[in-house]
Amino acid sequence: MWLLIFLVCVLIWAGGTYWYLFSKPSPFTVESVRPPGPLELDQRKRDKVLKQGFTKEKIPKNLDAIVIGSGIGGMTAAATMAKAGKRVLVLEQHNVAGGCCHTFTEKGFEFDVGLHYFGQLHENGLLKVAMDQITEGQLEFVELPQHFDSIVIGDSEKRRDYAILSGKTEMEQNLKKIFPDEVKAVEEFSKTMKVTARKIHYLAILKLIPQWLALFLLKSGIADLCSSIFRLSGLNATEMNNRLTSNKDLHVIFSYFFYGVPPKDSSCMINALMLHHFKRGAYYPKGGASEIPFHITKVIQKYGGSVLVRAPVSRILVDKKGAAYGVTVKKGDEHVEIRAPVIISNCGIFNTFQKLLPPEIQVKADVRSRLDMMRPGKASFLLFSGFDATQEELDIVPTSIWLFKSNDMDAMMDEFFGMSKDEAPENIPMMLITFPSAKDPTSQIRHPGKSCMTILTMVNYEWFEEWKDTRVRKRGDDYFNYKMRFANYLFEWACKHFPKLRDKLVFQEAATPLTNMHYLSCNRGAIYSADHNLDRFYAEAMAQNRCDTPVKNLYLSGQDIFSCGIAGALHGGLLCASTILNYPVYIDLLLIKKKLKWKKAKEAAKLAKQKQQ
Repeated sequence: MWLLIFLVCVLIWAGGTYWYLFSKPSPFTVESVRPPGPLELDQRKRDKVLKQGFTKEKIPKNLDAIVIGSGIGGMTAAATMAKAGKRVLVLEQHNVAGGCCHTFTEKGFEFDVGLHYFGQLHENGLLKVAMDQITEGQLEFVELPQHFDSIVIGDSEKRRDYAILSGKTEMEQNLKKIFPDEVKAVEEFSKTMKVTARKIHYLAILKLIPQWLALFLLKSGIADLCSSIFRLSGLNATEMNNRLTSNKDLHVIFSYFFYGVPPKDSSCMINALMLHHFKRGAYYPKGGASEIPFHITKVIQKYGGSVLVRAPVSRILVDKKGAAYGVTVKKGDEHVEIRAPVIISNCGIFNTFQKLLPPEIQVKADVRSRLDMMRPGKASFLLFSGFDATQEELDIVPTSIWLFKSNDMDAMMDEFFGMSKDEAPENIPMMLITFPSAKDPTSQIRHPGKSCMTILTMVNYEWFEEWKDTRVRKRGDDYFNYKMRFANYLFEWACKHFPKLRDKLVFQEAATPLTNMHYLSCNRGAIYSADHNLDRFYAEAMAQNRCDTPVKNLYLSGQDIFSCGIAGALHGGLLCASTILNYPVYIDLLLIKKKLKWKKAKEAAKLAKQKQQ
């Protein structure tokens, strides 16, 4: 009798699962991807797509959703919903769409703002399949050299240079070659990378199943029986590194992707995942970072939606029952009201909850509780430099260079972030150098004879806070002189590694946390959004930090949902679309991935047969 009841329950569950997964129309199909067209070089035509200014007349009728912010997370959610038959409006406060994927041009030099490179874009990789779907195959990527990153520790005679290689086996083998006495440590860290990469979807599932079920699985210990990923997510990187080895240089290599959090306060899972992200190669968009929003915007438009810029959202509208029903956009002295049954915020949890919600909603206990799960991230400082010379003339490389003054990242970062405002500029302990013009082969076609460099480091927002109420480009001499102290130090440090830069420099612009706030709407200038501290990545915290919010009809997307970076934000968009559509779009992506692999296998078999004949 009990066996019969059990079998009936299994059949009901199986039938319900089949109906849930396959009775709904899929937003993603193999057929929607077509061969990429030629690169659009006419800037006026590009501007018609990326710089569509907001007017009442351009608002589509019968909207299904409004997205606040045109970063990759919001654009991914919008394109996915558009392909599912929804009419979506994306609103961007800046004068160009793209968020951290937008580019700007000054004096003939094109700079990317937040995209330095991608991983996991190898043939039929999940991220490649997703990117092909939201651009319908129109985005092309260039694979960078196998030596995609260099880590430089120390200075002058104590300097150590380490090459980081991509490759399924080459990454691990190269580290073993560099550190012959640390073979076991490298092997153990490689195992950790594999576990995180293969099981990270378990943490994504926690955000899609009912929250009560996710918490039950975690608190009961059932989740831990399924995978060690749930324990790894809450283990700090320093503890993991110390378990593996006492070699401090190797500690840096295991945790070199800095995002403002020292290893002792960050999740070893995230650090391992970031390095594994490039195991199958590093890539850069052909035509520059703006190609990403350019092609996603076209997909949104194709299905009746729109992406409008110069459209600062001033308020999320919430009715008396506590449900979001629209937004207001500031247009001159007027506040234009736009309504839709779904509101997606891609401008970060702090901007959303502290600035856009009505004051009476902000103070509600469930809203405050959700906000208290996160803390503001560290701010970023970027230096953009342009040179009248080619890559060959400057001896620059497509490889990204990560520089550290010391191999004790915890002590180094604690000391720097604890410094006074006046001490900080000449004591920067770490930076990233990247040359976008060297990564993109079309750069010399689009901007002949010119090269550009972007330098990134992390800073305290408080060092710049005294100028927060001043206007952009009119902040005064004290502000300019202060930010140039940072800029000059970073540039001189870069010239030690690339000495030919100094004589060819013709343009330079520094972006402080205040710059990031103005153009990117980053809370306190943090381009990686909310802090990536360890508390955020405990499994229970990840289960509760989901796309739906305490405000009915309001959803979150982007970096605050899963992790930082372009790939992290993109997955935030896919999770958001899955939540709203009540359908796990990852199922479609995985099925497409399988179909493409089968297709490739059949073609290979057919070719082999023809050769035999």
